[in-house]
Amino acid sequence: MNYGLSEEQIMIRDLSRQIAEEKIKPIRQHHDETGEFPHEIVKVLAEADLCGLYIEEKYGGMGGGILDLVICVEELSKACGGISLALAATALGTLPIIIAGNDDQKSKYLPRIASGKSLAAFGLTEANAGSDAAAVQTTAVRDGDSYILNGTKQWITNGGEAEIYSVFTMTDKTRGVRGASAFVVEKGTPGFTFGKKEDKLGIRASSTTELIFPDGRVPAENLLGREGTGFMTAMKTFDASRPGIAAQAVGIASGALQEALSYSRERKQFGKPISSFQGVSFMLADMATDIEAARALLYQVARHIDSGGKNVSKYSAMVKVFASDVAMRVTVNAVQVLGGYGYMKEYPVEKMMRDAKITQIYEGTNQIQREIIGLALIKEAAGRKK
Repeated sequence: MNYGLSEEQIMIRDLSRQIAEEKIKPIRQHHDETGEFPHEIVKVLAEADLCGLYIEEKYGGMGGGILDLVICVEELSKACGGISLALAATALGTLPIIIAGNDDQKSKYLPRIASGKSLAAFGLTEANAGSDAAAVQTTAVRDGDSYILNGTKQWITNGGEAEIYSVFTMTDKTRGVRGASAFVVEKGTPGFTFGKKEDKLGIRASSTTELIFPDGRVPAENLLGREGTGFMTAMKTFDASRPGIAAQAVGIASGALQEALSYSRERKQFGKPISSFQGVSFMLADMATDIEAARALLYQVARHIDSGGKNVSKYSAMVKVFASDVAMRVTVNAVQVLGGYGYMKEYPVEKMMRDAKITQIYEGTNQIQREIIGLALIKEAAGRKK
């Protein structure tokens, strides 16, 4: 099934799949065990012109949209959800520049990202600002032609490896969410350092660190949009980026199904392959059906976003929550199909299960996604009654 993909999108899919099979699979266990960042894969993606899929051509990108991006992320994630984040998390950090940046900012940063010379990261989460994004405590105070940033960001994907950071601060705490502002902060900025690198359950090939700002001095020209528009920029970013998490989830689930299918056809019990037993074949059938449903929703939501459709927050939340729940369910069942072997690191399904869990948590927990969906439905129902 090609899901109505264009010839160019099929080429993106096939190229991404080839990289996943030939370049990522052979090294995924090493990076999972060591936690090393996959610099070699970033170079491969850059050489393949995949880093700028969603960036306008005039800034050095391919001129595609969210659908192009999720096709690539899904294929890379089939091999390794952690390694795929080098690309996916860069897109998350880039979207605020695309959404709120002026032409000078876009001209300065987007070509570097599109070429693969620079990775990006998204700096919102703090110790007390996770699901409650409005609780950001990092401050930015104007000082002449600069802003002075003070605070600490937590659990930042691509932290320490990215050169370009979209950082969210409070420029006026008295205004609540309307006092939030976003800045582009470059690695090497005076007063910008990195804290500890987290030791994680899954996605271990991805770097996750603190961003620390002890009097970080950022040029005023790096303000994205106007003061007070940061929260809106963050929410618009999530609307466009959550399908990327769904793509990661669909990819992880697809990879796990492939492993389970292969094993079930080779493993024999009672003189025949375990795939011939109804209990196993029904599990595989449910896994495949869930994945197809998640992929269909993913591609449709991505198209909806690219076309400028309405109610994007609701649909973006739907695909994120559905696909990530599918990924968790499928990977758990893949471990079950492999039985005792599934619990061993010799086989990749235990890693896939560990990688899948985070898709239910980051960029808004699935409980928060259901809040978004529920509130949208209630608002729509109220509007119809009028």
